[in-house]
Amino acid sequence: MVALPSRHRSLVLLAGVVLLQVLLLAVQIKRDSQGRLIRVWTVGAVSPFERAGTYGVDRVRGTWRHYFALQNTTRDNEELRRENDALKLQITQLESKAAEADRLALLLNFRKLHMDVPMIGARVIGASAGTATETIDIDRGERDGIKRNMGVITPDGVVGKVIEAYPNTSQVLLLTDKDSGVGAMLSDSRIQSPVGGTGEPLLYMKYVPNDDTVNNGERVVTSGMDRIFPRDLPVGTIVDIKTGNPFKQIRLRPAANLERLEEVIVLLTLHPLELRTESEAPIPQTPVASKTDKAPAAKP
Repeated sequence: MVALPSRHRSLVLLAGVVLLQVLLLAVQIKRDSQGRLIRVWTVGAVSPFERAGTYGVDRVRGTWRHYFALQNTTRDNEELRRENDALKLQITQLESKAAEADRLALLLNFRKLHMDVPMIGARVIGASAGTATETIDIDRGERDGIKRNMGVITPDGVVGKVIEAYPNTSQVLLLTDKDSGVGAMLSDSRIQSPVGGTGEPLLYMKYVPNDDTVNNGERVVTSGMDRIFPRDLPVGTIVDIKTGNPFKQIRLRPAANLERLEEVIVLLTLHPLELRTESEAPIPQTPVASKTDKAPAAKP
């Protein structure tokens, strides 16, 4: 230990004595509301450290709690997101089933309105993958009575014709295919002219002279001259007319939605098909017994 000079030793001793007296006085002196003075000094000296420690502990505790709270919130958000995705999938499935029910109801109603016409419903099970041909595959074939060149329609209009029939399936050439065609005529003027496909969504009507009157929005129906479709089935609606050389360039939108086919009808006959409404549906008649019919004899 380093020895202090005598004059410094006296100052240190004096300071110690003064400090001791102040402490004794602080112990003896009382304040009315805060107790002894030494207590007030002690509390005043320790309070800043206590406040700092409490603030730091609260900050750490709050950060810790928020960390776990955020973890729980993230987990809850993930669960809610999964539930939301599952509900969206269920809604999509229900909407798809509702749309399918509407389509099947439309086909059933069409079938009831034409009970006298042999036809069969079929479901589309495939479509051409390339752009060279426009075809679909259906789940009906030779075992169901389907043969080549039979007409395929929907309640909206003409779809195409059967080009290949297998035992359980068939291939249908759509009306929009470049090699497809149908005998048609204008519904108003009854001008007959074939309609063919271009490989695009729109059809075109051939061989209409420039002198003939054709109007936008006019309906085009089957003429029956192709020996595939009965007369007066909807083919499409004219959307564009241009003067050409030597014939008009006429484009029409198909009556049937050929890009979204799911169910179709195959006509098993070439007899004329008159489109009826519900009020025109045939009413089945109950056979009435004639007067010549003999009543059954009574048993003895």
